[in-house]
Amino acid sequence: MQPLRILHVLRAPVGGLFRHVCDLAIEQSARGHAVGVIADRTTGGEKAESALAALASKIALGVSRIPMSRHAGWSDVAAVRYVETHARQLKAAVVHGHGAKGGAFARLGAGNALRVYTPHGGSLHFSRTNPVGFAYLSVERMLLGKTDLALFESEYARAVFEQKIGRPKGITAVVHNGVRPEEFEPITQAQDSADILFVGELRRLKGVDVLIEALALLKTRGETLRAVIVGDGPDREAFISLAKARGLDTQIEFAGAMPARSAFAKGILLAVPSRAESLPYIVLEAAAAGLPVIATNVGGIPEIFGPDAKCLIPPGNAEALAAAIRAARKDGNHEQTTRLRTRVSELFTVSAMTTGILEAYERAISSRSR
Repeated sequence: MQPLRILHVLRAPVGGLFRHVCDLAIEQSARGHAVGVIADRTTGGEKAESALAALASKIALGVSRIPMSRHAGWSDVAAVRYVETHARQLKAAVVHGHGAKGGAFARLGAGNALRVYTPHGGSLHFSRTNPVGFAYLSVERMLLGKTDLALFESEYARAVFEQKIGRPKGITAVVHNGVRPEEFEPITQAQDSADILFVGELRRLKGVDVLIEALALLKTRGETLRAVIVGDGPDREAFISLAKARGLDTQIEFAGAMPARSAFAKGILLAVPSRAESLPYIVLEAAAAGLPVIATNVGGIPEIFGPDAKCLIPPGNAEALAAAIRAARKDGNHEQTTRLRTRVSELFTVSAMTTGILEAYERAISSRSR
């Protein structure tokens, strides 16, 4: 396709959404497109500062940072105006918004450029039964008419979007997230690796409490396992208290946040006990590294597992998680782990993700010109 001038807009330069934007921007740039990024300047700290500086050195249109508040407010007006001015100055042909805030700013400020939106969960986690959820979903519905292309990282996300919000005016496409080639390098386990590993944000949605309860159940049945919980979040202290209440405070280490591949060396088996997900990078990263994974049957996780989705367990069920841990420790999960790694290497790569997104841009541009 002809080289494009592409501007990505996101709010918080943290987490899986930020990783997705960085991978996509770098790969689009490597394929000859001129790419720029706008992100919030009040979020992410030194880690985001360093990552954005590295990104800026690899993309032609650079990185801009402006204040973007988490919640709706008057500052949003200034953010939209900035996106509009910046997109015009860069002569962007595509303005691609990521997440609820980035998606709103991109579509409202894109001018004549192609308006692209990837929710990345975002508003999809809200319900109309509470005032905040009602407000976010109502704004999303209003923006349907300003969406030339809606991209979803899973079929699940597309289905939830259409159910809660509606069908966008333009084209929709599902393009799965992908991992980088170096992430398929094997992991060398630490000598003191724990039996179980969790990596992610420490909040109830991620099911850390379910994992603690499953470990407590196994202990009552004579299996005293050691676990490492990697990450940080709003429910960290509550989980530490729960572990202590269940008599597991000496068996569970709360190791703080660290890169996924560093964390993978600390555990033999990864547990992903989430109550809700879209298409989690942690499952892709672990599968690529050859780490056995136990996960719940939520969101787009079945799309990653494919034929092995029957092995996924129900969310919020400590008994089912305990049984899955026991079974995996008994047989090692070797065949399933190999199959999952092969599937990810064929279908869930940064290269495949970028190709799918660029092809979707091309279809949407073609559709607008008719």
